[in-house]
Amino acid sequence: MVPGYGFLAMKTTLNLGEDLMRAAKKTAAERGVTLTSLVEDALRAALTPAPASRRFQLRLPTVRGRRAPTVDIGDRDALLERMEGRL
Repeated sequence: MVPGYGFLAMKTTLNLGEDLMRAAKKTAAERGVTLTSLVEDALRAALTPAPASRRFQLRLPTVRGRRAPTVDIGDRDALLERMEGRL
């Protein structure tokens, strides 16, 4: 165990682009954390599965009233009369 880590730490080598390394060091300094801590946190976040999103359910309001009269959509004249309010 490594003092201050609370777990067995492994030393490794990463080949990072110059711009990425510069940005990581700057961010770590701004946050007041070590580069190791910044990389560990980023890896944990990347490896943690995203929470399952709740399934969307459309809720339509229920309105009391009488049922609209039915029209045979195959009967063109009856449909036209219903649409024009004559039925």
